[in-house]
Amino acid sequence: MPCTQKVTDDIVWVGGSDRRLALFENVFPLPDGISYNAYVILDEKTALMDTADAAIAERFLTNVEGALAGRKLDYLVVNHMEPDHCAMIGEIVRRYPEIKLVGNTKTFRFMEQFFDFPLQDRCITVKEGDTLTLGRHLLHFVMAPMVHWPEVMMSYDSTDKILFSADAFGTFGAFHGPIFADQINFQVRYVDEARRYYTNIVGKYGPQVQAVLKKATGLDIAILCPLHGPIWRKDLGWILDKYDKWSRYEPEEKGVVIAYGSMYGNTEAAAEELANLLAQKGVTALRLYDVSKTDSSYLISDLFRFSNFVLAAPTYNNGVYLPMNALLHDIAALNLQNRQYSLISNGSWAPISGKKMDEALNKLKGMQQVGETVQFRSSLKAEQLPQLKALAQAICDSLK
Repeated sequence: MPCTQKVTDDIVWVGGSDRRLALFENVFPLPDGISYNAYVILDEKTALMDTADAAIAERFLTNVEGALAGRKLDYLVVNHMEPDHCAMIGEIVRRYPEIKLVGNTKTFRFMEQFFDFPLQDRCITVKEGDTLTLGRHLLHFVMAPMVHWPEVMMSYDSTDKILFSADAFGTFGAFHGPIFADQINFQVRYVDEARRYYTNIVGKYGPQVQAVLKKATGLDIAILCPLHGPIWRKDLGWILDKYDKWSRYEPEEKGVVIAYGSMYGNTEAAAEELANLLAQKGVTALRLYDVSKTDSSYLISDLFRFSNFVLAAPTYNNGVYLPMNALLHDIAALNLQNRQYSLISNGSWAPISGKKMDEALNKLKGMQQVGETVQFRSSLKAEQLPQLKALAQAICDSLK
């Protein structure tokens, strides 16, 4: 039985949710699963906007068949060739052999890499500004390279002012019935997962996102239809503002993330004491994380959210404690910038983790150290508490 919902009178959501998947891209935890969105446009000609992951194959194919209600499928528009959205292309072609595939040059290059079916006479290659008429609906194609794959494009329906936005404006998290952002209090229920999705999947490509946002300002958009997560038909300015901030690497708010690595609890104790000092000074926007227990994707999300962060780590094999070193790698790989950072360094005989962390962060754009690095051997002593208090004061001053 089909499980579909109407986006408009003649556009049908035919996606589904996967609550069994533990890791997105086999990397990022999914405590609440993930949704895969696809859409059927019913006009003089019919069009399927992307497909879905193989995990929901039966549900997706049943939904497409139900939405078509006996009609043939004329077009498949492929906005993104990542397998969580393109896995069912081969089966769609098998079921609807007369279908035309719509994509750009890079789309079809990737399609040949993923699939073995012949592309001859099936493909309609489009570029920036090209259009496709379905009848009442007119689709305009907007190239969005590296948001976050090189072939990505978006499709704008100028008739109903809908932007099919590929992976942009998506979020982690399965649906619980409603599929529209205005039905589920998105700003409370989904915002953290939307940020974690953006920062870890797209975060590296801020300049490319900025380029697409500039294109979007020239479009009259009433509805945003992403490939993951809720559909936006109200308060579009809110999610667009978030993407603008994230892609400019601008903090959403003043606050402090303290991320520590600790083998036996001594570095943890210093981090806890710093959090206590900051709280006593009135800092309430605080997050304290153990890098050995918290998945990096959550840390990255909050590092994008807040203005300040503190890294506290012991020295390990003449370098930085391994889980902290992994976080530093992700910070650099995802292009975090324009933040204020502070450091706590520990080491029983050669405490150089602070120096190594500073060297890594200094390579990034717009990073500014706040306060002196607090360095101790093995455990923080009472006589070193003034240094930690001075660091807390410097952080508080920077927040002002």
